[in-house]
Amino acid sequence: MDITELLSDKSSKAKEKTEALSRAVLKMEITISELVEYAKTAKDPIKATCIEAVEFVTQQKPELVDRATFQFVIVMLGAKAPRIKWEAAKVIGNTVQLHEKDIDEAIARLLVNTEDKGTVVRWSAAYALGEILKLKTTRNAELVPTAEAIIQREEKNSIKKIYQTALKKIGK
Repeated sequence: MDITELLSDKSSKAKEKTEALSRAVLKMEITISELVEYAKTAKDPIKATCIEAVEFVTQQKPELVDRATFQFVIVMLGAKAPRIKWEAAKVIGNTVQLHEKDIDEAIARLLVNTEDKGTVVRWSAAYALGEILKLKTTRNAELVPTAEAIIQREEKNSIKKIYQTALKKIGK
């Protein structure tokens, strides 16, 4: 499959492109690494579509995300485009159990996104942080009180509930 050809097809919507890319990865027609390499130099809408395709793949096969891809999505948490931030956070949430060595930077960047004006960015950061909390690492000593503070300041109940569920699962 030619990634450039697929992504430049004007007759397909972004969702269709995302689905086609994720199917191609799952069928091993392309690799996640190829998709990430393409995304690195793409404009934001295409970059977000590539990361969303990775996120779709991680729902079924999180083990396909290697360390380089995990580090790439961590960096993407700091992107300007909200869609890139939220897709990157979902990839982290789906794969963090496989990349515990690299979670410190992920946590730092996710915490920044908990204060984003965009609800979906905050929701996806909550999802990823909730998955990190469930790992019960030594980082929970700092992360639990931080999550409790976020619950106090967060306006959206749907986001509060993500933290509350994670804290409940770890007995807090």
